[in-house]
Amino acid sequence: MAIVSKAVPVPELVSVKRALLSVFDKSGLVDFAKALAERGVELVSTGGSYKALKDAGLDVLDISEVTGFPEIMDGRVKTLHPMVHGGLLAIRDDNDHQLAMGEHGISGIDLFCGNLYPFEDVVASGADYATGIENIDIGGPAMTRAAAKNHAYVTVVTDPADYETVITELDTNGGQSPLSLRKKLALKAFARTAAYDAAVSNWMADQLEEATPAHRAVGGSLAEVMRYGENPHQTAGFYKTGEKRPGVATARQLQGKTLSYNNINDTDAAFELVSEFDPARTSAVAIIKHANPCGVAEGADLKEAYEKALRCDPVSAFGGIVAMNKVLDAAAAEEIVKIFTEVIIAPDADDAAREIISAKKNLRLLTTGGLADARAEGLYVKSVAGGLLVQSRDNGVVDDLDLKVVTKRAPSDQELADLKFAFRVAKHVKSNAIVYARDGATVGVGAGQMSRVDSARIAARKALDATEAAGLSEPLTNGCVVASDAFFPFADGLLSAAEAGATAVIQPGGSMRDDDVIAAADAAGLAMVMTGMRHFRH
Repeated sequence: MAIVSKAVPVPELVSVKRALLSVFDKSGLVDFAKALAERGVELVSTGGSYKALKDAGLDVLDISEVTGFPEIMDGRVKTLHPMVHGGLLAIRDDNDHQLAMGEHGISGIDLFCGNLYPFEDVVASGADYATGIENIDIGGPAMTRAAAKNHAYVTVVTDPADYETVITELDTNGGQSPLSLRKKLALKAFARTAAYDAAVSNWMADQLEEATPAHRAVGGSLAEVMRYGENPHQTAGFYKTGEKRPGVATARQLQGKTLSYNNINDTDAAFELVSEFDPARTSAVAIIKHANPCGVAEGADLKEAYEKALRCDPVSAFGGIVAMNKVLDAAAAEEIVKIFTEVIIAPDADDAAREIISAKKNLRLLTTGGLADARAEGLYVKSVAGGLLVQSRDNGVVDDLDLKVVTKRAPSDQELADLKFAFRVAKHVKSNAIVYARDGATVGVGAGQMSRVDSARIAARKALDATEAAGLSEPLTNGCVVASDAFFPFADGLLSAAEAGATAVIQPGGSMRDDDVIAAADAAGLAMVMTGMRHFRH
């Protein structure tokens, strides 16, 4: 049964006479506290916040003087007290609440300023279980939620970015806080504690190897309000979860316009793909359009890799996203700027490359400081009507798989290298996925079709277009290999690839008709290996 409100009228303006300040992030704290004190607000504080304010020469009351009880248990217990929570939760216009405050000597707290222990940063740094537990804030979220619940009378401030706004509103309203501000800040407070609890619960689920906990929470902090979403009529925001995985969310943008919703989505896809390639082994470039690769290649250097990737589909590459697995250099930068490109993302860029890119003012350049770990565990979340689909990240890497030759002919060394390359790429192509590759470069990509045969045909058609664009007499698919993200349910898709010129095949296997597909491969003289791992991507 729900608790029924007493229907006490909510005041439009509330005087701020007493403030409790208890923060971990002390940036701007002293200036904010000074501004409050100058406006006649009594200051109460805790621990390190109290010391910072006292050292700044402010007249501030220690929380233990309010509670009449010292901090105990290494600071775990200091604000969990009726003198604190009564002051935050009391309904000022309720007679019973006023009587209780008077009876127990509780003074109201009109403003609470608090932020939480940096749990997300601590666990992201690789802290052990005990350290993670110790960095779970208890008093902070409790006071934040109490103040936010009672926003009819209390102003709750959880973000240093809001300090100036609060002071401006107090000045505008004669030392009073307006209801519109209190509501807005309460929403922000509840969202922050929800994201915090999500981080804690997901970390614990990971620590306990609980893949499907009874409740799954997802939270993040707003990084940017987008102009619009996938389409102009959709609203959107970009939220960061705190995961320290190198990529678009953690990258530094060196120049260019603000990233759009689609830019972020495509840039993430590009960098995740190129992170499959070990920079100690090869230079690699991926060009992405609408979350699918239109060209991926390895090379002796980034310039060669980019040229090979661009050759696969130069038409689709126009307005695309370019990702690379090494520091962007001048030679590669000079090639990239020859066509319209939306975003370049790389671990870093040298000074010469940055100067070249700077001539294209709208071209975004992002540096990540490193590559994403293709083998790292993590969560992938997708919304459906009324729910969330949550699964582990696809962290399967072809180099770790037990590849089985299932045909009479085994692939040559070059074919095997290209098969592994193609399967790396297929993992990042929307299903059904077919990837033709030769000499460490894609030569045709078929993505997102309902039929695997159609994907094979589209990839072959794209390869013919690329052949014509390059002015070649021989199709790029002649002598190529082909990768399929899932098994061939019938031999027709395999035969379509053979007709396009493929000589070797890599696929997961597992179909009821694997024997028929293997027999068809043998009849066509193809070499085929099975990985035992599927890479559907929807």
